[in-house]
Amino acid sequence: MNEKKSNTEETEISSNFIQTFIAEDIAPGGRFEGKKVHTRFPPEPNGYLHIGHAKAICIDFGMAEKFGGICNLRMDDTNPTKEDTEYVDAIKEDIRWLGFSWDDRFYYASDYFPQMYEMAVNLIRKGLAYVCQLTPEQMRENRGDLTHPAVSPYRDRPIEESLDLFERMRKGEFRDGEMTLRAKIDLASGNFNMRDPVIYRINHIEHHRTGSEWCIYPMYDFAHPIEDALEGITHSLCTLEFEDHRPLYEWVINHIDLPYKPRQIEFARLGINNTVMSKRKLRQLVENHYVDGWDDPRMPTLCGLRRRGYTPASIRNFCERIGVAKVNSTVEYSFLEHCLREDLNLNAQRTMAVLHPVKLVLTNYPEDQTEEFEVENNPEKPQNGTRKVSFSRTLWIEKEDFMEEPVKGYFRLFPGNEVRLKTAYVVRCTGCKKDENGNVVEVYAEYDPQTRGGNTPDGRKVKGTIHWVDAETAVDAEVRLYDSLFTVPDPEADDFLEHINPDSLKVLQNCKVEPSLVNEKVPKSFQFMRQGYFCLDYDSTPEHLIFNRSVSLKDSFKKK
Repeated sequence: MNEKKSNTEETEISSNFIQTFIAEDIAPGGRFEGKKVHTRFPPEPNGYLHIGHAKAICIDFGMAEKFGGICNLRMDDTNPTKEDTEYVDAIKEDIRWLGFSWDDRFYYASDYFPQMYEMAVNLIRKGLAYVCQLTPEQMRENRGDLTHPAVSPYRDRPIEESLDLFERMRKGEFRDGEMTLRAKIDLASGNFNMRDPVIYRINHIEHHRTGSEWCIYPMYDFAHPIEDALEGITHSLCTLEFEDHRPLYEWVINHIDLPYKPRQIEFARLGINNTVMSKRKLRQLVENHYVDGWDDPRMPTLCGLRRRGYTPASIRNFCERIGVAKVNSTVEYSFLEHCLREDLNLNAQRTMAVLHPVKLVLTNYPEDQTEEFEVENNPEKPQNGTRKVSFSRTLWIEKEDFMEEPVKGYFRLFPGNEVRLKTAYVVRCTGCKKDENGNVVEVYAEYDPQTRGGNTPDGRKVKGTIHWVDAETAVDAEVRLYDSLFTVPDPEADDFLEHINPDSLKVLQNCKVEPSLVNEKVPKSFQFMRQGYFCLDYDSTPEHLIFNRSVSLKDSFKKK
């Protein structure tokens, strides 16, 4: 059952349950007394990591950090069908970006293929595994139900016969799906994972590391506990769907001669509204060109979030604050944005940018005059200093900052009204110029030279303050406005492709930004005053600046 909880409630429920188990295990008398806590993060290299994996990374590496232990990085490459070194490199990059290190403890499941094969052979010799010739369809038909046991006519196959067939499977004598190796456990078990599960299958496909050396591959439920034990893992932390697989994990550990007996602990996986996190569905979005690749800023992948301007601190803070639960729940996407906004508010440099420009001409400002103003880079961090911005007779302002006929409560530019130009002067609007279609192309105003710095010596109140960019020095930029990729909170309730937001990306050309931004480098983030938080895109160049909107200024997350 998918039960929704507030973020605060989830944190209270689960803040320490894994920590409590680990503390008990390493305490005097515990199962790992005197041992260093040793965890692992075992992704399958068949896609890019997403925000759900970030939670698992923070738990696996974070728990090791909390107890002064260590964490391995291991690629679970037991299924070569979709695996690729491209994904391996991307996974490593994402984990480093989040700020975690595995030092020299980097492994592949395929490192252990020879040992796993020998261990499977020993299970056959012990009478605990057998070669089964049921097809996948026949296996499903003979799986039984809660009142009827599963059936396999090959369960009592002689040990020598299974040994011979398994060796021939290894040599490639049989077709895919023609035979499997099954553990001999309990065909009547109430846990269907224990009904003689398949532990090896035939797959004649090139492996990204071992090539064509193997044509049989261990199943994850067989390989995973062996890998953990061989690496000396104390705590195998995994998501909740593996809870029903834990008896099989322990069966493998207890029936194979292994140097360690790790403990598996499950936690709830992360669900976020208005997105999908199934690798299969994310792959579909990429391969069918609904998005522009795995790092599209609309994707929940870590590389996509990074390109959108998310910071490691914001994601780690998000994972820490949602807590670790034992019940699946859905977290609001707005809370992830809230965590980013908090980080960028503290750390992002302020700058002025005009996204929908219209010219403002100060008719009484000298035509050949230019002056400079000192503007703070970040009011949250005075130590970050100031920068100089130029000011002249012609400026760029936002189109929405002028209305010829203002609505009630509008305090920006309209004929006869005064506004403060951020840091510069108070100006009074005198009118506008329109083109043949009635569109405003220039706004006219007069500046008050006595108000330099935005102060009013006579004490008069000026309600509106707007930002601007000097038209003489402004630089053109492309700005990409990103929104949610889906229009409904739960796009996976039916066909998720039907809920793709057609307005998830709007591209603005000929925006105007301060010239200092030409020399900035990826991945720097900025607060465009009154607009939101933006970052330079990877495709940006000094000749063609491109900015991605990371998050708006407005915070829609409601604190509980």
